[in-house]
Amino acid sequence: MISKLLVANRGEIARRVFATCRTLGVETVAVHSDADADAPFVAEADQAVRLPGNSPAETYLRIDLVLDAARRAGADAVHPGYGFLAENAEFAAAVTDAGLTWVGPPAKAIAAMGDKMAAKALLADAGVPMLPTWTEPGQVTDFPVLVKAAAGGGGRGMRVVRDADGLAEAVAGARREAAAAFGDGTVFIERYVERGRHVEVQIFGDSHGTVVALGARDCSIQRRHQKIVEEAPGVLPPEVRERLYEAAVAAGRAVDYVGAGTVEFLLAPDGQVHFLEMNTRLQVEHPVTELTTGLDLVRLQLLVAEGEPLPLTATPPADGHAIEVRLCAEDPAQGFRPATGTLHRFAIPGVGAEFGPTGGLRLDSGVTGGSAVSVHYDSMLAKLIAWAPTRAEAARALAGALARAELHGVATNRDLLVRVLRSPEFAAVDIDTGFLDRHPEVFAPLLPAARLPVAALAAALAGAAGRRASAPRLGGLPSGWRNVPAFPQVTRFAGAGGREIEVRYRLDRTGALADWSVSPAGGGTASGAVPAVTVVEAAPDRVVLDVDGVRRAFRVHRVGPEVFVDGPDGAASLTELPRFPLPTAELAAGSLLAPLPGAVTRVHVEVGQRVSAGDLLLTLEAMKLEHPVLAPADGVVAELPVPAGGQVDTGAVLAVIDGSGPARPAPRRDLEPSNPEEDPR
Repeated sequence: MISKLLVANRGEIARRVFATCRTLGVETVAVHSDADADAPFVAEADQAVRLPGNSPAETYLRIDLVLDAARRAGADAVHPGYGFLAENAEFAAAVTDAGLTWVGPPAKAIAAMGDKMAAKALLADAGVPMLPTWTEPGQVTDFPVLVKAAAGGGGRGMRVVRDADGLAEAVAGARREAAAAFGDGTVFIERYVERGRHVEVQIFGDSHGTVVALGARDCSIQRRHQKIVEEAPGVLPPEVRERLYEAAVAAGRAVDYVGAGTVEFLLAPDGQVHFLEMNTRLQVEHPVTELTTGLDLVRLQLLVAEGEPLPLTATPPADGHAIEVRLCAEDPAQGFRPATGTLHRFAIPGVGAEFGPTGGLRLDSGVTGGSAVSVHYDSMLAKLIAWAPTRAEAARALAGALARAELHGVATNRDLLVRVLRSPEFAAVDIDTGFLDRHPEVFAPLLPAARLPVAALAAALAGAAGRRASAPRLGGLPSGWRNVPAFPQVTRFAGAGGREIEVRYRLDRTGALADWSVSPAGGGTASGAVPAVTVVEAAPDRVVLDVDGVRRAFRVHRVGPEVFVDGPDGAASLTELPRFPLPTAELAAGSLLAPLPGAVTRVHVEVGQRVSAGDLLLTLEAMKLEHPVLAPADGVVAELPVPAGGQVDTGAVLAVIDGSGPARPAPRRDLEPSNPEEDPR
């Protein structure tokens, strides 16, 4: 039996495995990079081994370091989690060769399914319908297509291409991204199905020949080809469900599968089912299966790895409905680019369990309040899952908990998730992989622009209350009272996207709000045209206002100049600006700044080159994704201060575009790389 388990992963999946180990009495070992030294998963492990460095390539992807950590800690088994080395056949073989128990499928099965092209060929021979697939851009005969990484998953390396002109660069970019994420830059191209649904089947096998389907999940709500909402059971016609189960079990038996795995399919609008890939690991979305079956899938993994037979031989009936959302560190004001920083507060009300297969509201999180979100890893912070007897109840409970959550310090995709769950299309199961493209309205923030002034007023009143609490010698004078009562108090904030909002308010001699105004107005409200407000309560962390006859309570959390306001209409993140700002260095006109810390992977232009608005200037890599930096207007490249390979912090100047003056001599074409993978122009 397994006595001490090393988890070769990080974040919420490491914590998830540790939770089951504690119930089974199995000791745990964490491995961690320098950036993760203070992460919650490290603190929860019984033992932890440092992997020197920060990037995945020098830490979590190093087979030799992980095996050495297992030896040093005395572990007798290894769980790969998901991502990193989870689907690496070489790693599985190395663990077994080292005399350790491998908590996963055999290396042979990983190799067979890890090569997605080989897997397609194997299952095509078994009669599973496939989409047209190509390995090189010149072979493609039909568009649109999807470029995909042959190794790994999670949407890494995926690109939709609608015509031949952009295919070569899409393939080159996908190769770079896949190599950075998985250590393997192999990609392939398959036909892209418009309005298809992404459905998958959880399978489990044991060493006694049993392979069983544990239910189907719908993972169609995706952005950047990454799932953000998943649910079980998928709402499917009974005959489609049975076809999926049969095909998934056949895939598992074809490779003598042992352990947890997921077989993924694309359901076309005409009802045709197409095999996509098989993931030989535990999936991110496994909690929805646990909540609807009552099974602990990590426990089953450990039992199967110890040679025990599965305790079931047929698909269990689904109990109720479960929906999961992936809460990610992403900035809506920056086009949902990954965000970094410190989570000053991470609190979600109503959570009944963490990492457990019980009903209600469940949180699987890799972070806690105070956690640092670095640029080195995936942007996912946590998974919030709701179980209820019906799909509608689960969606409502999940949206409500998300809307009331206090998520301070790092921008997230919370508002997007709430709007998706509350949309009539989601309620009607009118969903597919293009859902977000067709419904731009779900990207609107929960807090209406017209309600921002009231949130800013609450922040200003809380700030005044905090200052008053720290100055007790003022006696009974009301906050802000002065001998010239007509002169208002003024507080300036920077909101989303750096937009400034100025709150002016005046209190009378009793401390009541005499009048207030906002400039510039939020949501088109003219300066001074604000709702009638009466202050019911104003404390440093709580403000209650009567707004047009309706009482509204606001929770206020201040960290230095940052002020986080959570109210009934949504959340606002504000930065209080100094009354007398210090002079700062002025940036050159046309400066393009780094939206987040990362590495410049490629520079596509040269100083002196004339560019047009929308031209690709350089590529920034952060959180395992590539972010193109485009020219905002026509002009000449005046400066490129960061070379390829250079690291930058948020706000660093990446390029300067001069919109006036003649172009300098163009670079010599005969000195440029001719390989299209090296020169996308």
